[in-house]
Amino acid sequence: MDPVIVVGAGPVGLSLALALARLGVPSVVLDETPGQEETRPARTAVLRPDTAAFVGRLGCADALESAGTRWTAWRIMRRRRLVERVAFAPRTPDDAAGPAPASPVHFPQHALTRALRAALAREKLAEVVTGSRLADLEQDEHGISAHTRGPNGTWWRGSYLIGCDGPRSTVRKLLDIRFPGRTAVERHAVAALRCELPWPGEALLHRSPPRQGGGPGSEVSARPLADGLWRLDWLLPPGRELVTPDALVARIRDSLAGWSGTSPAEPGTGSTGTGPDGDGNRWHGPGRLVPPYELLDTGVHTVHHRLARHWRQGRAFLAGDAAHLLGALGTQGLDEGLRDAENLAWKLGLAWHHGASELLLDSYQAERRGAVAARLRAADQALPLLRDGRSVRWRTVLPGAARGRSTLLTDGHLGRGPLGAPPVYARTPLAPPAGPADGPLVETVPGAPVVDVAVTASDGSVVRLHDRLGQGLLVLLVAPGTTVWDRRHWQSAGLMPRLTSAVAALPMSAELLVTESYPGAAAHTVLLVRPDGHLVTALAGVRPEEMTACAEAVRGGAHGRGAGAARRAGSEGAPVRPAGAGGPAGAGGPAGPGTSGTSGAAPELGRSDSSDVPDSFDASGRSGASDGAERGGSGEGTTGADGATDAGGATGAGGATGARWAAEGRNGGAEGGGTTGSAGTAGAPSPVDPVGTSMLHSESD
Repeated sequence: MDPVIVVGAGPVGLSLALALARLGVPSVVLDETPGQEETRPARTAVLRPDTAAFVGRLGCADALESAGTRWTAWRIMRRRRLVERVAFAPRTPDDAAGPAPASPVHFPQHALTRALRAALAREKLAEVVTGSRLADLEQDEHGISAHTRGPNGTWWRGSYLIGCDGPRSTVRKLLDIRFPGRTAVERHAVAALRCELPWPGEALLHRSPPRQGGGPGSEVSARPLADGLWRLDWLLPPGRELVTPDALVARIRDSLAGWSGTSPAEPGTGSTGTGPDGDGNRWHGPGRLVPPYELLDTGVHTVHHRLARHWRQGRAFLAGDAAHLLGALGTQGLDEGLRDAENLAWKLGLAWHHGASELLLDSYQAERRGAVAARLRAADQALPLLRDGRSVRWRTVLPGAARGRSTLLTDGHLGRGPLGAPPVYARTPLAPPAGPADGPLVETVPGAPVVDVAVTASDGSVVRLHDRLGQGLLVLLVAPGTTVWDRRHWQSAGLMPRLTSAVAALPMSAELLVTESYPGAAAHTVLLVRPDGHLVTALAGVRPEEMTACAEAVRGGAHGRGAGAARRAGSEGAPVRPAGAGGPAGAGGPAGPGTSGTSGAAPELGRSDSSDVPDSFDASGRSGASDGAERGGSGEGTTGADGATDAGGATGAGGATGARWAAEGRNGGAEGGGTTGSAGTAGAPSPVDPVGTSMLHSESD
């Protein structure tokens, strides 16, 4: 069978190719760049525990520990007052989970990409072809063909193709898939510098800092990196004004001076200039002490919110920034892109080795597009509360509003709640049949990520549950007291022989694991876990028939639900034409007429459990007919690879040419002439996403 073609060699494309290789699926990664990642200290990514674990399983665990940073705490300040501080669990030798939450991993994106490239270079089943720019796509019922230009220009034949080629995705354009949403939802000035701050190892979000006027819309964050580096982000006011090097340096000095306290000089002494003190520090204005720092990189990061109308068309898929753009209020687009890769990899693995139903392939869009749409809606609903500046009014109407706003921002930055928590696929098309009404067996609901408990594998090794993900179905038995017995005894006692036989008879590969305890589970509870770590179901005891039905559901073949049921994802297979060299670009025409059902009433700040995928995340009563900048929509400094919308517009250490700043500061909007904040076309409420409270809209070219 032909390999899988991955277009784009950013973090999402490389991760997908690695995940496929570990499933025994060959792949070809088409990389239009020379293969050398530019070093940009100001372009970083914050990986949540689940996505960091996924990257670690792909062979990059050592790189995460050496180049990444795990924070000791997260704090939010408002003016001069500490509003909230979240302490993270320290890393222990056995990686045991403690009562405190796990820290995110802050990672330079160039280091992440290089680690993924190095891991992929060791894989025999994967090949990265540099200098290959996609020019055309053709697909038929047996496979898909991609034509590339450049030094390695040729036709490539594949079984499936995934577009991971960033915000200006060529794959998305060739498939004629619209990309509606908003341009410049937020803009941030960014700097990477080496310095010492008063809270080593802790990340900070400072709202209304006094040194910058203390206005309700002002905000600056400081997040530590390895080797004494920090990334600082300043929220910019709405508009397209340029951020000059002098203005950014002034922001840096104001922030550092405010965090380091006042100088020994008495206020009002008339000192207005800058000059060295006896210790070699720099004074900045009356009573301000600026600690020493080394500026390494700067830029402007523009956040766009967009969502592709379809994520699958025949044998072609979209993932990462090619499918969605988000990032306001501290959310991380790369997190969602890596979740795309993990979700799609095991489904393509089943399809490549054993064939796949339309239901299984369509479930990728149903699960992932629904989750990202909920994330966008949650951010859309929170933005007016956090950014409109009417703090006095909100304190009057809603006591404690300042703390509530801080909680929303903490959720976004730390990956909690509707703004950042891992998705729950509660209404996935791969759900098993409803079992007997036994009541809740475990604290994890079906479709939610499982807790990372310690487990005993069949070889007797004790590992973490998340370490075993990615290969097949996991069957987890809760058996208290097993660790005090020799494994040879309990493997042949009780219900273990029957459970072992049931696992061996499942219609897909599965691994049997044993754990001492699982939150909320009684003894002899059996949990079935998908390859991406989401719970299928929990059973009371060994039930072979129900286990088989659940496995059939996971592989997309349960209960006689055929391709017609899969159409709820809105991704009807595209018409196809024979492959060949030449002919017009495209994948055989637009997507079919299938659309999702109505999503129902939305809970607070969106929902994250929807598989009823909206045709657009525009829920404001606008028609969304004109997508505006849909064929562009990238931020400054994007490279055409997924996950690369961060911190564009670099300057040198201390400030590079103003010409580059001017060009990148002005052009941070969308390719194709999308205008910032322009209103969408009025029309009837959308029949497929009637949330009714969103301000998101489709902009006009």
